[in-house]
Amino acid sequence: MNTSGVTLRLLDKADKEILKLPRTVKGAFFDFQHKFRSNPHTTGLKLQQLKGDSRLWSARVHDEYRALLLRLADDDWLIVSVKHRKDVYNRLSYGVNQVTGGIEYVDLEVVEDSVLRRLPAPPTPTPAPTETAAPARPEPVRALFADWSNQQLSDLGVAEPLLPVIRTLATENQLLGLVEYAPQLTGEVLLALFDGASYDDVLDQVTRPVAATEPVDPNDFEAAAQRPATVVTTTDDALREALESGDFGRWKVFLHPTQARLVERRYNGPARVGGGPGTGKTIVALHRVRHLVRQLPLGRDKPVLLTTYNKNLAADLRSRLLELGGEELLSRVEVSHVDQMALRIVREAEPGSGKQAIDDSQAVREWRGLLDELGEDSWDPEFLHDEWTQVILGQAVGTRTDYFRARRAGRGRNIGRAERAEIWQLAERFTQRLDWLGRQTWDQVAERAARLEMGREQRIQNIARQREETGGLDNIHLQDGSGGWLRHRYRHIVVDEAQDLRPAHWKMLRAMAPRVADDLFLVGDTHQRIYKNQVTLGSLGINIRGRSSKLSLSYRTTRQILRSALGVLAETTYDDLDGSEETLAGYRSVLSGGLPAGHAFPDWVAEREGVAALIKEWDVDTDTAIPHEQIAICVPTNQMAAEVAYTLKLHDIDSVEIRSDGPHGSTGVHIGTMFRFKGLEYQRMVIAGVADGIVPREAVNNLRDRDPVRYRHEIQRARSLLFVAATRARDSVDVFWHGKPSPFLDDSWVDTPESAS
Repeated sequence: MNTSGVTLRLLDKADKEILKLPRTVKGAFFDFQHKFRSNPHTTGLKLQQLKGDSRLWSARVHDEYRALLLRLADDDWLIVSVKHRKDVYNRLSYGVNQVTGGIEYVDLEVVEDSVLRRLPAPPTPTPAPTETAAPARPEPVRALFADWSNQQLSDLGVAEPLLPVIRTLATENQLLGLVEYAPQLTGEVLLALFDGASYDDVLDQVTRPVAATEPVDPNDFEAAAQRPATVVTTTDDALREALESGDFGRWKVFLHPTQARLVERRYNGPARVGGGPGTGKTIVALHRVRHLVRQLPLGRDKPVLLTTYNKNLAADLRSRLLELGGEELLSRVEVSHVDQMALRIVREAEPGSGKQAIDDSQAVREWRGLLDELGEDSWDPEFLHDEWTQVILGQAVGTRTDYFRARRAGRGRNIGRAERAEIWQLAERFTQRLDWLGRQTWDQVAERAARLEMGREQRIQNIARQREETGGLDNIHLQDGSGGWLRHRYRHIVVDEAQDLRPAHWKMLRAMAPRVADDLFLVGDTHQRIYKNQVTLGSLGINIRGRSSKLSLSYRTTRQILRSALGVLAETTYDDLDGSEETLAGYRSVLSGGLPAGHAFPDWVAEREGVAALIKEWDVDTDTAIPHEQIAICVPTNQMAAEVAYTLKLHDIDSVEIRSDGPHGSTGVHIGTMFRFKGLEYQRMVIAGVADGIVPREAVNNLRDRDPVRYRHEIQRARSLLFVAATRARDSVDVFWHGKPSPFLDDSWVDTPESAS
């Protein structure tokens, strides 16, 4: 424990420098920070001010390495870099950014060297012509940022010391060399401009979300260190977590300023955070939970609910919350997937019920069985199931008369009064069939739980009204069967992957928390919706207007993968959960890597052999070899997953099946259907079976003329599944198909050298 009163912080990006140091130096760095906090002036640290600089100091970490520190105040220090002793006197620049108010540090020599290393190769000399001719003049190289003035770039937040270097940039490769060492906002601004965003769009989407909310004093470094734009850590444990876990551990310590503001903001009602894959929505949700718990009075109850749509993701949220805050944090939070929550509520109210819950595919089989028994062939079982779940159960329609009046927005096929009467009768027969079988669908469970919670909320409101009428005096109102005071189940609810919840889920969750500030916090992206649950939150009593934000910087997916993945979505439009359109405008990445690859084969057997051969190739090449657990193979169906696993086994490659509750096994390549990979990430992603007639399936294509609206919804969902699969990767994506490739694959996938073979 530090008792000296010395504050020692580590600037974001300095930790990445330290990660690259030899292990012995990293160990020495941990010792250094302890000694420095105890007494910065210990003789062995050799703390000294750099010549000609009033604020920058160096201190000994190791025989060969020095820490560079900014002195923010008498006993407040910020480590900005750890360098070899010969590099301590490089041309170093630091200052307070006039836009964000955050501290920025740049080693100009390192930046310039990185840009110079990426100069294009000189052209191959051509043989001298036999006749004397005037030498051709080389085409002038146009600078990448010639269209923007220095003032415009500065106004966007670009670090001013880098402007001379920026003026020399002529290729994307050089730009990436600068971005690697530049302050984060500088990199984001330059890449957004390079990708074609307008000045106004960059100002609105990149700069304003991180701009300081008060005037910036460029000389007040102490104030600058407190702003969200100065991303730092101060504790030994947090620092060790970031350094020992590498990129996988940084999320627990370093938040982007935009993320930090969303986490700590006070909202006057339900709020929503959107954003593309890898933008840190789940990270924001987890840090938001910790922030809410820190505001709670002491106690042993669990007033915060963290929920998502399936068991696998809920288990992942629980383990990550434990990583973030330990048992102390987890002890105040209920972590549960939403169907589990609904089932618990129903069983509390109906303790004798032993009905088995079945999923959608099982329910469609029961619909098909009912229609076969009735000799009815004029209705499609999937259409009836969707109508029953989305309209009848989704809107809590209780009578045939109510169904006649129910809105069917987005359902496509128009049906008249006589057809509604027929559907209602079939729905009644279907529920009777399930009762007789002792089964219930998850939609039924959610609808019943919603009714129970809405009834509970109504009773709470009645008590409050009675209290108000009696001048604040309490009557004793006990919760039925519990012997406790009747109150809402939770004070705060945080929802991850919000786009995949059913309407009844939202009604249930809305009733579970009082309608006050910071009640509901939702994160999700409708471009990643993999189920049929399209909802408008406002119609369900959840008003997020004016409290919606968007994250646009991907921390996982490289620029190359991102471009190809966005091509999968094409021009398809997506809703924003509140009746408007959601876009991925401004969605970007500062990471760079190899191009995605496509692999064409004549048939499915050859394709599976190709997948096995690629993994063997990675294993042989020491530069590409990684643990098999960091490789995933994603396919459209369970049968295809089993066949790929069998082929790998023939090649002595172990595999692990991804099921609804996560990986079943600890060692081997992960294999599963596209539905199973939501929320997961891998270094290498293989997507197999992406052929026409499989992605999307032929049955969807058959809807094109018969039910155009349903066809559009199914195509959108199929695109989303492939988009989710492609954006699970951090380093590489390889897409395989046999025969004709999926129509969702554009030229960036199909025209690669591998696919041409």
